[in-house]
Amino acid sequence: MIPKNTIFLVVDDFESMRKVTAAQLRTHGVEKVLLAADGSEALRILKKQRVDIVLSDWNMPVMTGLELLKAVRANEELRGLPFVMITAEAERERVAEAIANGVSDLLVKPYTSDRLLTRIEKAMQRKPRQLQEAPAPVADVAQPAPAAPVPKEKARPTILVVDDTPDNLHLLSQLFKDEYRVRVAHNGKKALEICCADDPPDLVLLDIMMPDMDGFEVARRMREHPNSETIPVIFVTAMTGDEARLKGLELGAVDFVTKPIDPEVLKPRVRNFLRYVELHKQLQADYDGMLDAARLREEVEQITRHDMKGPLAGVLGLVQALADDSSLGRKQTELVRSVEETALQLLDMINLSSELYKIETGRFTLNAQPVKVGDVLRRIVEISRTTFRERGLTISVDTDVPMGEEMPVALGDAMLCYSMFQNLVKNACEAAPGDSRVTVELKDETPLRIEIRNTGAVPADIRGRFFDKFVTKGKPGGTGLGTYSARLLAQAQNGDILLDVSDVENTTTVTVVLPREAKSARIQAAS
Repeated sequence: MIPKNTIFLVVDDFESMRKVTAAQLRTHGVEKVLLAADGSEALRILKKQRVDIVLSDWNMPVMTGLELLKAVRANEELRGLPFVMITAEAERERVAEAIANGVSDLLVKPYTSDRLLTRIEKAMQRKPRQLQEAPAPVADVAQPAPAAPVPKEKARPTILVVDDTPDNLHLLSQLFKDEYRVRVAHNGKKALEICCADDPPDLVLLDIMMPDMDGFEVARRMREHPNSETIPVIFVTAMTGDEARLKGLELGAVDFVTKPIDPEVLKPRVRNFLRYVELHKQLQADYDGMLDAARLREEVEQITRHDMKGPLAGVLGLVQALADDSSLGRKQTELVRSVEETALQLLDMINLSSELYKIETGRFTLNAQPVKVGDVLRRIVEISRTTFRERGLTISVDTDVPMGEEMPVALGDAMLCYSMFQNLVKNACEAAPGDSRVTVELKDETPLRIEIRNTGAVPADIRGRFFDKFVTKGKPGGTGLGTYSARLLAQAQNGDILLDVSDVENTTTVTVVLPREAKSARIQAAS
């Protein structure tokens, strides 16, 4: 169990996710939870007050979770702080970098409350070595020390020694028995039985010159069985010719050792290859864990798509109706808008996990409805101003509709519009240099035109692939899905997205065109 006085710091750029994580912690009795919208804000909190453990998202503006981890580990006072990285990423290189920088644990999204608790408990137990091994204070009266739990012994790697000469078997088995489990086989047939069994050895020391079945044939047959095909083989032989060595390498041998055996040469070679075996086992375990996480993610997404989207959309409709109620005071309106923002963020996640897949597979059906694009854009700009405040960006939204005239209305899906524009505005803000300007303009044209412009020209080598899947450049942690998904969402609403880059002005403009609702239709609906 987590002590009640434990102080948590939850770092995520989505307010809804911060609140969800905090709620999960409180269900386990946690009373003190601090929240930060990005790594920079988290670092300021860590330097001002005590925190016992950090739960950080990976991809965030201003300062990513990995950058925060590096800053924490570089700080003398903070470097021992338990740090759990929460991520949807599965890139081997990035995971390795987080591990190399001292992450306490990794939690892959989506996750359950119980899994979160398990990871937290593990992370808090992994204290720095000097804290674990600090000597206990001497008591005035000797007390019997509690019995320490006996750690589970790690299974030793297994070596199979294959040789038809009993003296060689005895020599090699005695040489390695103190470090490894050693099994022996006096012929090729017995060696194959052991290698192809359910518990194969980790390394084979194989003689070549044996009766009935020589070492080359043993190696060849090992490569034909799934239990033995990847077992490293070191040939131990009196044969020294290049032809024999070449044949062994073709059969997958990792090394040759000549007889008579020099223990001082053989032992480090075996040790090195068994280190590789251990790393390979761990790598496989990591892949198995990623597969389990992917299965859990699919189950959660299935529940989300079918059981949550409808009720959530209903809640959002009620909240938006409340927000438009003129009888509410300013404070109540702000609270309702905050609820709306959180619901929109959650619905955005659902859209991108379900609707995008339907669009890609040709199974999406549009139920076009009037969409107040101006309201959607204003909400997104307000959120972006908060998110990118520390970068000094000026983010504006404007329309060329004359004062007093009714704002144009698009025909599409409000939730898809929110996801689309959120991705595009976020992309523009991330690409824009600090202290620059990002503008969003709604053009009163047919079809409707929405232009999102930022300082900084898209690199020439990716302009032709700007809307392709997984294309990104110069953005650490970028997935290359933002503009790709935005274009699909626009096309699903019978619209499109265009890119215009000016090297002279050093600007990038993304233009969205959407069908618009005719004014006559709105007048008729109103009457």
